[in-house]
Amino acid sequence: MSFLPLRPVPVADAAASVYDEWLDWLRAALEDPDCDRNELCRTILTDLYFPGLARVDPAELPISTRVAITQMDPRNVTLEPEYYQEIDLERYAPRKPLLWLWEMFDRSALGENVELGIHFRRILAKHVFARCGKNFKAFTHVRVSYGYNLEIGDGVVIHRHVLLDDRGGIEIGDGSSVSDFANIYSHSHNIVDGRIVYLPKTVIGKGVRITYHATILAGTHVADDSMVGAGSLLTRSTEPHWVYVGVPARKVKEKPAGERANKAPPTGDPMAED
Repeated sequence: MSFLPLRPVPVADAAASVYDEWLDWLRAALEDPDCDRNELCRTILTDLYFPGLARVDPAELPISTRVAITQMDPRNVTLEPEYYQEIDLERYAPRKPLLWLWEMFDRSALGENVELGIHFRRILAKHVFARCGKNFKAFTHVRVSYGYNLEIGDGVVIHRHVLLDDRGGIEIGDGSSVSDFANIYSHSHNIVDGRIVYLPKTVIGKGVRITYHATILAGTHVADDSMVGAGSLLTRSTEPHWVYVGVPARKVKEKPAGERANKAPPTGDPMAED
């Protein structure tokens, strides 16, 4: 069996310098208490999507282009969570422009650049989530509902096209990973009247693995070091060290105690924070 820790992948010095300069500027802007986040988002997205039109009078442009440029400003956009009755608008307001910036960055030519994207999303996450630990990694097209109900521990990895529905609250513990196309929910609906919404918190323990296309339903507690198999639907809480698979997911195998005791020590992360 091969042991394959991540390896470093350096980019060209000139590119690394440009990335660092841009990320440092973004970091400083967000740490400024006087920063207008809506205007920051509008400026960045206009530069990314329409760099030649930033200083052009919109009235001179075709109507479809004007509509497209309007979408660069989060004040002109509505997002699904804004229609939910229980939204805390005071907490959501400073996060909305960053959530829109995150989503539109991922759809741009920059989104698939792992080196740039990991660091960019890490900066935003620290201003969007209720708590974001060290060395957080999110790959492209991760979707978050409110952001302010999401607590992330150290060393958490969220892979591509994951939905984190933090409507009722999600907590993800240290060292856990969520694989591509997985869904984690923290709300559900009454089967008779969909307007009746339940908002139980969902807890993902430490060292958990949620694998490809798995779905975690609201209110479950995925215990430390447990695993939810590919394509599984978890409807109830798990026990530590057990693997759960199926629809609905059932425990099928316990991780061997001997292998857990002799697990190799952590290896370096080439994208770790300084």
